Amino acid sequence: MPAASLEVSGLTAGYGPTRILEDVSFSIPAGRRVAVLGRNGVGKSTLFATIAGQTRRYGGRIALGGADLTELPGSGRALKGLGYVPQTRAIFKSLTVEENLLVGLKDRPRSAIQDAYAMFPRLLDRRRNLGSQLSGGEQQMLTTARSILGQPSVLLLDEPLEGLAPVICDELMAAFAALAATGAMTILMIEQRIQAALAFAEDVLILERGQIAWTGTPAQLESEPDTVERLLSVAH
Repeated sequence: MPAASLEVSGLTAGYGPTRILEDVSFSIPAGRRVAVLGRNGVGKSTLFATIAGQTRRYGGRIALGGADLTELPGSGRALKGLGYVPQTRAIFKSLTVEENLLVGLKDRPRSAIQDAYAMFPRLLDRRRNLGSQLSGGEQQMLTTARSILGQPSVLLLDEPLEGLAPVICDELMAAFAALAATGAMTILMIEQRIQAALAFAEDVLILERGQIAWTGTPAQLESEPDTVERLLSVAH
């Protein structure tokens, strides 16, 4: 499945009666790498969860490759090519690494599991370990690899580097860059490590209070220190 565009228009969503996102709209061309930035609590994770079909949507439309996903459940969106790696590292802790990966294969042959091991050699070494026996970084690799094995055309990564050692962060970012270089996936990444995100991305979206507050390129953002201070500084 080749990379696909992602279009979000007029999206308003939240949890129960609480609205977190208000009239969010953006369009990402197929194959692009996008950093989604903003301070804690501005709606970034809610945006990804909403695209994945896991929140209450009050209005708006979501389309992947021109196909309307708005009314589909999360499982249907995955079948249409949406991959989602949440902050929670949602692995099956009672299954082995290899059993977790097999779940992600969908209709691909079992031999395709080697793609995951090529991307994350640590997982090959741990393939017989239970998910509960992995470090946080290894769990993140496993969650990511399982999603990638399904060959999504759009991949959402919610803070993949959170709480991880620098060496693990470097391995993950190298894997994401290699994946992006193939042109096979459109990748959106939420990340608090701003420099790592900007080094990876071609485009940037910044959220503030549940709305898109700024869009542009990493170079444009780095040339606007006032914007960085206003929308990303933890001092505010």
